[in-house]
Amino acid sequence: MNQTAAIWLLIVLACVAANLPFINERLFAVFPVKQFAKGIKPFYVRVFEFLVWYAVIGLVGMLFERMIGNPFNQGWEFYVTALSLFIVLAFPGFVIRYLLKRN
Repeated sequence: MNQTAAIWLLIVLACVAANLPFINERLFAVFPVKQFAKGIKPFYVRVFEFLVWYAVIGLVGMLFERMIGNPFNQGWEFYVTALSLFIVLAFPGFVIRYLLKRN
């Protein structure tokens, strides 16, 4: 896989993973959640799932970086910036879940 394909694949995976906690009612899109009221995930479960998906996408990015060439050491600034970008990518799912009025 070349560098351009890896970058675009990572961006698409990040967009999907960032919106996944807000779009569906299953935990990690696999496990049904029945222990909560009406089978709806509370906000704190969605935030936890969001952070887990952030870590998974970060690991996929590290894997791509190791496959393509030499990995670089990253400081805390990189991870905070990446989390901020991941939060921005999650905005459409958040809007659909919490800000749109339902009839």
